[in-house]
Amino acid sequence: MSTGKRALSGIIAAGVVLGVGELIAVPIGPNSSPLTAVGSSAVDHSPAPVREWAIDTFGTSDKLALFIGMAVVIGAIAAAAGIARKPIGAVVFAVLGVVGVLAAMTRPDATALSAVPTIGGVIVGIVVLHALIGAATPATEGMTRRSFLTLAAGAAVLGVVAGTAGRMLTSARAVTADRLGFMLPTPTPQPPIPEGADLKIDGLASYITPNDDFYRIDTALVVPRLASDTWSLRIHGMVDREIELTFADLAERQAVEKTVTLTCVSNIVGGDLVGNATWIGYPLKDILEEAGISPDADMALSSSSDAFTAGTPLEVLLDGRDALLAVGMNGAPLPVEHGYPARLVVPGLYGYVSATKWVTDIEITRFDKATAYWTDRGWGALGPIKTASRIDTPRSGSSVPAGKLVIAGVAWDQHTGIDGVEVQVDEGNWVPATLSEEYSKDTWRQWTVELDLPAGQHSIRARATNSAGELQTNKTADTVPDGATGYPRISVTAT
Repeated sequence: MSTGKRALSGIIAAGVVLGVGELIAVPIGPNSSPLTAVGSSAVDHSPAPVREWAIDTFGTSDKLALFIGMAVVIGAIAAAAGIARKPIGAVVFAVLGVVGVLAAMTRPDATALSAVPTIGGVIVGIVVLHALIGAATPATEGMTRRSFLTLAAGAAVLGVVAGTAGRMLTSARAVTADRLGFMLPTPTPQPPIPEGADLKIDGLASYITPNDDFYRIDTALVVPRLASDTWSLRIHGMVDREIELTFADLAERQAVEKTVTLTCVSNIVGGDLVGNATWIGYPLKDILEEAGISPDADMALSSSSDAFTAGTPLEVLLDGRDALLAVGMNGAPLPVEHGYPARLVVPGLYGYVSATKWVTDIEITRFDKATAYWTDRGWGALGPIKTASRIDTPRSGSSVPAGKLVIAGVAWDQHTGIDGVEVQVDEGNWVPATLSEEYSKDTWRQWTVELDLPAGQHSIRARATNSAGELQTNKTADTVPDGATGYPRISVTAT
């Protein structure tokens, strides 16, 4: 039997393990899928520099990159298992199964059945591995080359069909009729957004970010699926009275509409992990005050249904800013990927300490008594937004006509506001840009300037000044531990 056939047998058998495991996981829960469980554990235990490298390199495709990387590693191990002598191959698959079981059983939502998808997948995979290796032996041992190809094709189809069916069924359950039938509350409307808030320049991000374009960075490899009729939010801890809210309870409250810009702490200087949306929801201040907050408390530890946690300074939630329990985004129910049926939106803080999606629990506590998901992994505890700007057009590395050039971008410092943006070409003088009309200090502002560029290569930088008169820092800092800093810079060639 050739080495190539044995390696192919191992790879196909591994595909069957993953496909069958994916299908069995459908009725048990998506986090019991062997691929998802191992991937989630990898995310949880990766060092901060590795996670930041992945986000910087792959952006919102970081989860896809993780799955591809896992597939390559698993494929290599499976190929080696196929090449190895018969008992060793089965042992390798069994060891991989143990890893999958441990990963599944240590997920926050694990049950006694969470190990079943991995165990079932491994059993079927070992049977397929033995069958393929047997079919690949010379014809004198009872099988022909055609038999091997037929069996290999059938096993490959089994793995693909099972895996695809599992993913499709999981997705169908995630995007349920519940969301399609969800009726947004009628909010107290906010003042209309003025036309001058959006400069409508080609290449410049629109003032309101469409839902499909809004960045998504979270720890969920499989999007949690929650139905509005069974969802509830528990508020407990250092409170006078524990309360639990359902959507029936929320229906008795008056919703509000607020436009707020959100920013991810993993956003690099000049990056696109920032977006502006109009949210419909309920003031968090009112909800928390009903529970009666202890004067000794200083943190709200919010949890998602998949056990992600964020620690938010209580003073921020109680100081009157538009912190929301949001249920709508840009006129529609929250997209599933952005937290349906409910999430938190807090102006002035990076998302890792405030923007909990699929939120189901808020514990009132203290920073010296509790820590959150990202603070346990090296990020700062408070996460205040830093003054930042971005150049949207022209694109870095592009060629532009020599002469007059329109440069445009956005700047933000949520809950403080932006009062100015300046642009510099080739270490020359800083030139003030024209700002879009300010709508709210909780949203970004667009800016533009027209400059004369002679032929040649040029470097262009931008910097913003917030409404407190503070200039964006030129000091370069990485995203860890509390947000990147520095001036955004692009290079262009004028011809």
